[in-house]
Amino acid sequence: MAISEAEAVVMEVLWNRAPRAAEEILAEVGPAQNWQEGTVKSLLNRLLRKKAVHAERDGRRYLYSPLLTREDYVQQESKGLLDRLFGGRVAPLVAHFSEQRKLSKKDIAELRKLLRDLDDEQS
Repeated sequence: MAISEAEAVVMEVLWNRAPRAAEEILAEVGPAQNWQEGTVKSLLNRLLRKKAVHAERDGRRYLYSPLLTREDYVQQESKGLLDRLFGGRVAPLVAHFSEQRKLSKKDIAELRKLLRDLDDEQS
């Protein structure tokens, strides 16, 4: 399921707390995104068609809850990025960031720990 950047903004709101009405979502992200009510409702309708969210009637309004988990979304996006840019391999991704000097000492320490942990699991 492909989620656009704008749809992901709405999903973040729902992942943080659900169920939420469209008006609540608008109040949370509308000013920062410069969105109007129609924009939020359009995004919610797209997410409903994709089955990423569920809507439940609550009087005269609908309350929205995520069906797609944040973990599944991150996994999809990560795999897509790796596949598109690095042939599905992690090492070239890390090499790219190290060449661009985007890795801090803390990042390097965390990567070393991760590699040690992976080595221990395979031993």
